[in-house]
Amino acid sequence: MPADLAVIGLGHLGLPLARAAVTAGIDTVGYDPDPRPYAELRAGRSPVEGTLTAAEIRRMLSGGFRPTTDAAELGRVRTAVICSPTPLGPDRTIDLTALGDAARALAARLRPHTTVLLESAVPPGTTENVLRPLLEEGSGLVAGRDFHLACSPSRLDPGNRTHVLANTPKVIGGLTPACTESAAAFYGRLTDKVVRARGPREAEMTKVLETNFRHVNIALVNEMAVLCHDLGVDLWDVIRCAETKPFGFQPFRPGPGVGGHGVPVDPGFLPYSTRTPGHPLRMVSLAQEINDRMPSYVIQRCATLLNEHGKSVRGARVLLLGVTYKPDSADQEAAPAREIATRLMDMGAQIGYHDPHVLDWRVRERPVPRADSLYEAAAAADLTVLLQQHRTYDLQGLAVKAQLLLDTRGATPAGAAHRL
Repeated sequence: MPADLAVIGLGHLGLPLARAAVTAGIDTVGYDPDPRPYAELRAGRSPVEGTLTAAEIRRMLSGGFRPTTDAAELGRVRTAVICSPTPLGPDRTIDLTALGDAARALAARLRPHTTVLLESAVPPGTTENVLRPLLEEGSGLVAGRDFHLACSPSRLDPGNRTHVLANTPKVIGGLTPACTESAAAFYGRLTDKVVRARGPREAEMTKVLETNFRHVNIALVNEMAVLCHDLGVDLWDVIRCAETKPFGFQPFRPGPGVGGHGVPVDPGFLPYSTRTPGHPLRMVSLAQEINDRMPSYVIQRCATLLNEHGKSVRGARVLLLGVTYKPDSADQEAAPAREIATRLMDMGAQIGYHDPHVLDWRVRERPVPRADSLYEAAAAADLTVLLQQHRTYDLQGLAVKAQLLLDTRGATPAGAAHRL
Protein backbone atom coordinates (compact mmCIF):
# COMPACT_ATOMS: atom_id res chain seq x y z
CA MET A 1 0.00 0.00 0.00
CA PRO A 2 1.50 3.42 -0.95
CA ALA A 3 2.26 5.92 1.83
CA ASP A 4 3.14 9.58 1.97
CA LEU A 5 6.18 9.06 4.19
CA ALA A 6 8.75 6.41 5.05
CA VAL A 7 10.74 6.85 8.25
CA ILE A 8 13.90 4.76 7.97
CA GLY A 9 15.27 3.77 11.37
CA LEU A 10 12.85 3.26 14.25
CA GLY A 11 15.05 4.45 17.10
CA HIS A 12 15.14 7.53 19.30
CA LEU A 13 15.00 9.82 16.23
CA GLY A 14 12.64 7.93 13.94
CA LEU A 15 9.88 7.00 16.37
CA PRO A 16 9.04 10.55 17.54
CA LEU A 17 9.15 11.78 13.94
CA ALA A 18 6.79 9.03 12.86
CA ARG A 19 4.46 9.87 15.72
CA ALA A 20 4.40 13.56 14.75
CA ALA A 21 3.69 12.64 11.14
CA VAL A 22 0.82 10.30 12.05
CA THR A 23 -0.62 12.97 14.35
CA ALA A 24 -0.49 15.43 11.44
CA GLY A 25 -2.50 13.01 9.32
CA ILE A 26 0.40 11.84 7.15
CA ASP A 27 0.16 8.24 5.98
CA THR A 28 3.40 6.83 7.42
CA VAL A 29 5.35 3.61 7.15
CA GLY A 30 8.31 2.90 9.44
CA TYR A 31 11.13 0.77 8.04
CA ASP A 32 13.86 -0.88 10.05
CA PRO A 33 15.86 -3.91 8.89
CA ASP A 34 16.15 -5.09 12.49
CA PRO A 35 13.15 -7.34 13.26
CA ARG A 36 13.14 -6.42 16.96
CA PRO A 37 11.63 -2.91 16.60
CA TYR A 38 8.99 -4.35 14.28
CA ALA A 39 8.02 -7.05 16.77
CA GLU A 40 7.93 -4.62 19.70
CA LEU A 41 5.83 -2.06 17.82
CA ARG A 42 3.39 -4.64 16.55
CA ALA A 43 2.95 -5.72 20.17
CA GLY A 44 2.19 -2.11 21.13
CA ARG A 45 5.47 -1.46 22.91
CA SER A 46 8.25 1.02 22.26
CA PRO A 47 11.51 -0.68 21.17
CA VAL A 48 13.57 2.19 22.62
CA GLU A 49 13.53 3.20 26.28
CA GLY A 50 12.61 6.79 27.00
CA THR A 51 11.03 7.60 23.62
CA LEU A 52 7.30 6.89 23.44
CA THR A 53 4.88 5.35 25.89
CA ALA A 54 2.88 2.22 25.13
CA ALA A 55 -0.25 4.40 24.87
CA GLU A 56 1.44 6.62 22.29
CA ILE A 57 2.50 3.58 20.27
CA ARG A 58 -1.04 2.22 20.32
CA ARG A 59 -2.40 5.57 19.12
CA MET A 60 0.15 5.59 16.28
CA LEU A 61 -0.89 2.11 15.19
CA SER A 62 -4.58 2.95 15.35
CA GLY A 63 -3.79 6.09 13.36
CA GLY A 64 -2.47 4.01 10.50
CA PHE A 65 1.26 3.78 11.25
CA ARG A 66 2.73 0.65 9.67
CA PRO A 67 6.09 -0.67 10.90
CA THR A 68 7.81 -3.01 8.47
CA THR A 69 11.02 -4.87 7.72
CA ASP A 70 10.15 -5.04 4.01
CA ALA A 71 12.33 -2.60 2.05
CA ALA A 72 9.90 -2.79 -0.87
CA GLU A 73 7.72 -0.31 1.03
CA LEU A 74 10.37 2.35 0.40
CA GLY A 75 9.50 2.45 -3.27
CA ARG A 76 5.93 3.57 -2.63
CA VAL A 77 6.43 6.87 -0.80
CA ARG A 78 6.72 10.54 -1.71
CA THR A 79 9.10 11.40 1.13
CA ALA A 80 11.75 9.29 2.88
CA VAL A 81 13.50 10.45 6.05
CA ILE A 82 16.66 8.63 7.12
CA CYS A 83 16.95 8.45 10.91
CA SER A 84 19.54 5.69 11.13
CA PRO A 85 21.83 5.52 14.20
CA THR A 86 25.31 7.00 13.80
CA PRO A 87 27.18 5.99 16.97
CA LEU A 88 30.78 6.73 17.79
CA GLY A 89 33.21 4.00 16.83
CA PRO A 90 36.21 2.86 18.91
CA ASP A 91 38.35 5.60 17.34
CA ARG A 92 35.72 8.22 18.28
CA THR A 93 34.72 8.81 14.67
CA ILE A 94 31.09 8.51 13.69
CA ASP A 95 30.08 5.09 12.35
CA LEU A 96 28.05 5.58 9.17
CA THR A 97 27.42 1.86 8.56
CA ALA A 98 23.68 1.94 9.32
CA LEU A 99 23.25 5.12 7.28
CA GLY A 100 24.96 3.49 4.31
CA ASP A 101 22.75 0.41 4.59
CA ALA A 102 19.65 2.61 4.71
CA ALA A 103 20.80 4.58 1.66
CA ARG A 104 21.40 1.43 -0.37
CA ALA A 105 18.02 -0.04 0.59
CA LEU A 106 16.30 3.19 -0.43
CA ALA A 107 18.35 3.69 -3.61
CA ALA A 108 17.32 0.32 -5.04
CA ARG A 109 13.69 1.47 -4.93
CA LEU A 110 13.99 5.24 -5.32
CA ARG A 111 11.49 6.80 -7.71
CA PRO A 112 11.72 10.16 -9.50
CA HIS A 113 10.36 13.21 -7.64
CA THR A 114 10.86 11.60 -4.21
CA THR A 115 12.14 13.86 -1.43
CA VAL A 116 14.95 12.26 0.61
CA LEU A 117 15.81 13.83 3.95
CA LEU A 118 18.62 13.06 6.39
CA GLU A 119 18.05 13.57 10.12
CA SER A 120 20.86 11.41 11.52
CA ALA A 121 23.74 13.20 13.26
CA VAL A 122 26.60 13.24 10.76
CA PRO A 123 29.85 15.10 10.08
CA PRO A 124 29.62 18.03 7.66
CA GLY A 125 29.68 16.87 4.06
CA THR A 126 27.98 13.52 4.62
CA THR A 127 24.82 14.40 2.70
CA GLU A 128 26.80 15.34 -0.43
CA ASN A 129 29.81 13.02 -0.16
CA VAL A 130 28.24 9.84 1.25
CA LEU A 131 24.47 9.85 0.92
CA ARG A 132 24.21 11.44 -2.52
CA PRO A 133 26.61 9.01 -4.31
CA LEU A 134 24.94 5.98 -2.74
CA LEU A 135 21.48 7.13 -3.81
CA GLU A 136 22.58 8.07 -7.31
CA GLU A 137 24.60 4.91 -7.96
CA GLY A 138 21.87 2.62 -6.64
CA SER A 139 19.00 4.32 -8.45
CA GLY A 140 20.46 5.76 -11.65
CA LEU A 141 18.78 9.06 -10.73
CA VAL A 142 20.48 12.40 -10.21
CA ALA A 143 19.99 14.32 -6.95
CA GLY A 144 18.69 17.83 -7.46
CA ARG A 145 17.32 16.94 -10.88
CA ASP A 146 15.40 13.67 -10.57
CA PHE A 147 14.82 13.68 -6.82
CA HIS A 148 15.15 16.15 -3.96
CA LEU A 149 17.85 15.73 -1.31
CA ALA A 150 18.25 17.72 1.91
CA CYS A 151 19.62 17.50 5.44
CA SER A 152 17.57 18.48 8.47
CA PRO A 153 19.39 17.40 11.65
CA SER A 154 17.14 16.25 14.45
CA ARG A 155 16.72 18.54 17.45
CA LEU A 156 14.61 16.16 19.49
CA ASP A 157 15.20 16.13 23.25
CA PRO A 158 14.02 12.70 24.49
CA GLY A 159 11.43 12.98 27.24
CA ASN A 160 11.03 16.75 26.87
CA ARG A 161 7.30 17.50 26.86
CA THR A 162 7.76 21.28 26.52
CA HIS A 163 10.00 21.49 23.48
CA VAL A 164 8.64 19.01 20.95
CA LEU A 165 8.91 18.74 17.19
CA ALA A 166 5.92 21.01 16.61
CA ASN A 167 7.35 24.05 18.45
CA THR A 168 11.07 23.54 17.78
CA PRO A 169 12.32 25.32 14.63
CA LYS A 170 13.56 22.88 11.96
CA VAL A 171 16.81 23.70 10.15
CA ILE A 172 16.81 22.59 6.50
CA GLY A 173 19.63 22.62 3.96
CA GLY A 174 18.90 21.30 0.48
CA LEU A 175 21.23 20.35 -2.33
CA THR A 176 19.47 22.95 -4.50
CA PRO A 177 16.96 25.72 -3.71
CA ALA A 178 14.22 23.45 -5.03
CA CYS A 179 15.39 20.66 -2.70
CA THR A 180 15.23 23.07 0.24
CA GLU A 181 11.70 24.16 -0.64
CA SER A 182 10.51 20.57 -1.04
CA ALA A 183 11.91 19.74 2.40
CA ALA A 184 10.36 22.91 3.85
CA ALA A 185 6.98 21.95 2.44
CA PHE A 186 7.17 18.58 4.20
CA TYR A 187 8.41 19.86 7.57
CA GLY A 188 5.96 22.75 7.43
CA ARG A 189 3.26 20.15 8.08
CA LEU A 190 4.97 19.10 11.32
CA THR A 191 6.49 22.22 12.87
CA ASP A 192 5.63 25.88 13.37
CA LYS A 193 8.84 27.20 11.84
CA VAL A 194 11.42 26.10 9.31
CA VAL A 195 14.84 27.74 9.03
CA ARG A 196 16.51 27.56 5.64
CA ALA A 197 20.26 27.00 5.69
CA ARG A 198 22.43 27.80 2.67
CA GLY A 199 22.99 24.14 1.97
CA PRO A 200 23.42 20.66 3.46
CA ARG A 201 26.85 21.40 4.98
CA GLU A 202 25.53 24.41 6.86
CA ALA A 203 22.64 22.31 8.20
CA GLU A 204 25.01 19.52 9.24
CA MET A 205 27.39 21.97 10.90
CA THR A 206 24.49 23.50 12.84
CA LYS A 207 24.12 20.18 14.66
CA VAL A 208 27.88 20.04 15.30
CA LEU A 209 27.82 23.54 16.79
CA GLU A 210 24.77 22.87 18.97
CA THR A 211 26.15 19.61 20.36
CA ASN A 212 29.65 20.93 20.97
CA PHE A 213 28.25 24.06 22.61
CA ARG A 214 26.60 21.83 25.21
CA HIS A 215 29.69 19.73 25.85
CA VAL A 216 32.12 22.63 26.06
CA ASN A 217 29.97 24.53 28.55
CA ILE A 218 29.33 21.44 30.68
CA ALA A 219 33.09 20.86 30.73
CA LEU A 220 33.59 24.41 31.99
CA VAL A 221 31.21 24.01 34.93
CA ASN A 222 32.61 20.53 35.66
CA GLU A 223 36.06 22.08 36.04
CA MET A 224 34.53 24.84 38.14
CA ALA A 225 32.94 22.21 40.38
CA VAL A 226 36.32 20.64 41.17
CA LEU A 227 37.93 24.05 41.75
CA CYS A 228 35.09 25.34 43.92
CA HIS A 229 35.13 22.20 46.06
CA ASP A 230 38.87 22.61 46.65
CA LEU A 231 38.38 26.29 47.57
CA GLY A 232 35.32 25.69 49.76
CA VAL A 233 33.08 27.70 47.45
CA ASP A 234 29.42 26.79 46.83
CA LEU A 235 29.33 26.54 43.03
CA TRP A 236 25.54 26.19 42.90
CA ASP A 237 25.18 29.49 44.71
CA VAL A 238 27.67 31.00 42.25
CA ILE A 239 25.56 29.76 39.33
CA ARG A 240 22.38 31.05 40.99
CA CYS A 241 23.91 34.49 41.22
CA ALA A 242 25.49 34.44 37.75
CA GLU A 243 22.27 33.47 35.98
CA THR A 244 20.64 36.72 37.14
CA LYS A 245 22.79 38.50 34.53
CA PRO A 246 20.34 39.32 31.71
CA PHE A 247 22.93 39.09 28.93
CA GLY A 248 26.13 37.25 28.02
CA PHE A 249 25.55 34.24 30.27
CA GLN A 250 23.67 30.95 29.97
CA PRO A 251 23.61 28.65 33.01
CA PHE A 252 24.96 25.11 32.80
CA ARG A 253 25.32 22.80 35.78
CA PRO A 254 27.93 20.16 36.61
CA GLY A 255 27.30 16.48 37.04
CA PRO A 256 28.91 13.04 37.27
CA GLY A 257 29.51 12.88 33.52
CA VAL A 258 27.80 13.60 30.22
CA GLY A 259 25.37 11.18 28.63
CA GLY A 260 22.80 11.23 25.89
CA HIS A 261 22.65 10.70 22.17
CA GLY A 262 24.31 14.00 21.22
CA VAL A 263 28.03 13.21 21.18
CA PRO A 264 30.71 15.86 20.61
CA VAL A 265 31.77 15.86 16.99
CA ASP A 266 35.17 17.00 15.78
CA PRO A 267 34.87 17.78 12.04
CA GLY A 268 38.66 17.81 11.79
CA PHE A 269 38.42 14.02 11.51
CA LEU A 270 35.95 13.08 8.80
CA PRO A 271 35.54 9.30 8.37
CA TYR A 272 34.68 9.31 4.68
CA SER A 273 37.28 11.52 2.99
CA THR A 274 41.02 12.11 2.92
CA ARG A 275 40.40 15.77 2.16
CA THR A 276 39.95 16.78 5.78
CA PRO A 277 40.73 20.23 7.14
CA GLY A 278 43.46 18.80 9.37
CA HIS A 279 42.62 21.24 12.14
CA PRO A 280 40.79 19.40 14.94
CA LEU A 281 38.69 21.44 17.34
CA ARG A 282 41.08 21.52 20.29
CA MET A 283 38.48 22.95 22.66
CA VAL A 284 36.03 20.15 21.85
CA SER A 285 38.69 17.50 22.45
CA LEU A 286 39.64 19.08 25.76
CA ALA A 287 35.98 19.36 26.79
CA GLN A 288 35.49 15.67 26.12
CA GLU A 289 38.59 14.84 28.14
CA ILE A 290 37.30 16.89 31.07
CA ASN A 291 33.81 15.38 30.94
CA ASP A 292 35.24 11.86 30.64
CA ARG A 293 37.13 12.45 33.91
CA MET A 294 34.01 13.23 35.95
CA PRO A 295 33.09 9.61 36.83
CA SER A 296 36.61 9.19 38.26
CA TYR A 297 36.18 12.39 40.25
CA VAL A 298 32.89 11.09 41.66
CA ILE A 299 34.68 7.89 42.76
CA GLN A 300 37.38 9.98 44.38
CA ARG A 301 34.77 11.97 46.31
CA CYS A 302 33.01 8.75 47.36
CA ALA A 303 36.26 7.28 48.71
CA THR A 304 37.12 10.50 50.54
CA LEU A 305 33.69 10.78 52.18
CA LEU A 306 33.73 7.16 53.32
CA ASN A 307 37.26 7.56 54.65
CA GLU A 308 36.29 10.68 56.57
CA HIS A 309 33.59 8.63 58.27
CA GLY A 310 35.95 5.80 59.15
CA LYS A 311 34.98 3.46 56.33
CA SER A 312 36.72 1.95 53.33
CA VAL A 313 35.28 1.63 49.85
CA ARG A 314 36.00 -2.09 50.02
CA GLY A 315 32.99 -3.70 51.62
CA ALA A 316 31.00 -0.45 51.75
CA ARG A 317 27.33 -0.56 50.79
CA VAL A 318 26.79 2.09 48.14
CA LEU A 319 23.35 3.03 46.80
CA LEU A 320 23.20 4.78 43.42
CA LEU A 321 20.11 6.89 42.75
CA GLY A 322 19.08 7.57 39.16
CA VAL A 323 20.95 5.61 36.51
CA THR A 324 19.55 7.34 33.40
CA TYR A 325 21.30 10.10 31.50
CA LYS A 326 18.59 12.70 32.10
CA PRO A 327 15.88 13.25 34.72
CA ASP A 328 12.39 11.76 34.43
CA SER A 329 13.36 9.50 31.54
CA ALA A 330 14.19 5.81 31.14
CA ASP A 331 16.89 6.53 28.55
CA GLN A 332 20.29 5.23 29.71
CA GLU A 333 22.27 6.22 26.61
CA ALA A 334 25.90 6.89 27.71
CA ALA A 335 24.81 7.64 31.28
CA PRO A 336 27.81 7.84 33.64
CA ALA A 337 26.11 5.59 36.21
CA ARG A 338 27.39 2.39 34.64
CA GLU A 339 31.04 3.49 34.67
CA ILE A 340 30.73 4.71 38.27
CA ALA A 341 29.16 1.42 39.34
CA THR A 342 31.87 -0.56 37.54
CA ARG A 343 34.67 1.35 39.23
CA LEU A 344 33.10 1.03 42.67
CA MET A 345 32.69 -2.72 42.13
CA ASP A 346 36.35 -2.97 41.15
CA MET A 347 37.21 -1.31 44.45
CA GLY A 348 35.18 -3.90 46.38
CA ALA A 349 32.02 -1.93 47.11
CA GLN A 350 28.61 -3.60 47.32
CA ILE A 351 26.42 -1.76 44.82
CA GLY A 352 22.67 -1.32 44.81
CA TYR A 353 20.52 1.13 42.87
CA HIS A 354 17.15 2.82 42.75
CA ASP A 355 15.50 4.40 39.74
CA PRO A 356 11.73 4.78 39.28
CA HIS A 357 12.16 4.50 35.49
CA VAL A 358 14.53 1.52 35.36
CA LEU A 359 13.25 -1.75 36.79
CA ASP A 360 16.21 -3.87 35.69
CA TRP A 361 19.79 -2.61 35.52
CA ARG A 362 22.86 -4.61 34.60
CA VAL A 363 26.56 -3.86 34.90
CA ARG A 364 28.98 -6.21 33.16
CA GLU A 365 25.97 -8.30 32.19
CA ARG A 366 25.20 -8.93 35.86
CA PRO A 367 21.99 -7.66 37.49
CA VAL A 368 22.45 -4.96 40.13
CA PRO A 369 20.12 -5.29 43.15
CA ARG A 370 17.27 -2.78 42.98
CA ALA A 371 16.04 -1.16 46.17
CA ASP A 372 12.33 -1.65 46.74
CA SER A 373 12.07 0.85 49.57
CA LEU A 374 14.15 3.95 48.85
CA TYR A 375 14.29 5.32 52.40
CA GLU A 376 15.10 1.96 53.95
CA ALA A 377 17.84 1.35 51.40
CA ALA A 378 19.35 4.81 51.97
CA ALA A 379 19.30 4.30 55.73
CA ALA A 380 21.06 0.95 55.35
CA ALA A 381 23.68 2.12 52.86
CA ASP A 382 27.04 3.47 54.02
CA LEU A 383 26.89 5.96 51.14
CA THR A 384 24.07 7.12 48.88
CA VAL A 385 25.04 8.84 45.65
CA LEU A 386 22.48 10.91 43.75
CA LEU A 387 23.40 10.61 40.05
CA GLN A 388 20.11 11.82 38.56
CA GLN A 389 17.46 14.01 40.17
CA HIS A 390 14.19 12.42 39.10
CA ARG A 391 11.16 14.48 40.00
CA THR A 392 9.76 11.74 42.23
CA TYR A 393 12.68 11.93 44.65
CA ASP A 394 11.99 13.74 47.91
CA LEU A 395 15.55 14.93 48.34
CA GLN A 396 15.01 16.69 51.64
CA GLY A 397 13.50 13.55 53.16
CA LEU A 398 16.23 11.46 51.56
CA ALA A 399 18.92 13.64 53.09
CA VAL A 400 17.44 12.98 56.52
CA LYS A 401 17.28 9.20 56.05
CA ALA A 402 20.64 8.62 54.36
CA GLN A 403 23.69 7.91 56.53
CA LEU A 404 25.88 9.76 54.04
CA LEU A 405 24.65 11.47 50.85
CA LEU A 406 26.71 12.73 47.92
CA ASP A 407 24.69 14.91 45.58
CA THR A 408 26.33 15.11 42.14
CA ARG A 409 23.56 17.32 40.73
CA GLY A 410 23.27 20.07 43.32
CA ALA A 411 19.59 19.23 43.69
CA THR A 412 19.36 18.85 47.48
CA PRO A 413 18.70 21.83 49.77
CA ALA A 414 21.82 23.75 50.76
CA GLY A 415 23.59 22.03 53.64
CA ALA A 416 21.49 18.87 53.42
CA ALA A 417 24.13 16.77 51.65
CA HIS A 418 27.67 16.78 50.36
CA ARG A 419 27.66 18.32 46.90
CA LEU A 420 29.94 17.53 43.97
